Amino acid sequence: MSAKKKNFTESEMLTKLIVQGMSDKKASNIVVLDLRAVYGAPASYFVLCTGNSPLHTQAISDNIHEAVKNITKEHPYKLEGYTNGEWVLMDYFDVVAHVFVEKAREFYKLEQLWADGIRQEIEE
Repeated sequence: MSAKKKNFTESEMLTKLIVQGMSDKKASNIVVLDLRAVYGAPASYFVLCTGNSPLHTQAISDNIHEAVKNITKEHPYKLEGYTNGEWVLMDYFDVVAHVFVEKAREFYKLEQLWADGIRQEIEE
């Protein structure tokens, strides 16, 4: 019996690279929200994590950028919030990475706002 290979979409591959970039810099509370079945969702996936400080969120964001660029040669279409580091948003069109400090993540509650999506918590 032969083993079946799973074919990953580009969005799934990008999501995995973003999760790896977060994990490598010790981000906490990493969550993937699969929004493909949610009407009106701005992307197929949101990937969220928490950093310890603005400097940590910037380091996580830098690592995500490098991880994605090294494999796919892609850069984020939009990068928002990097300067203050409270909430860094990296828009790769179909996948959006959100890197928060704890206070901002609790305030914006994206997981609740997009609760219709399928939630996957990533083990640390």
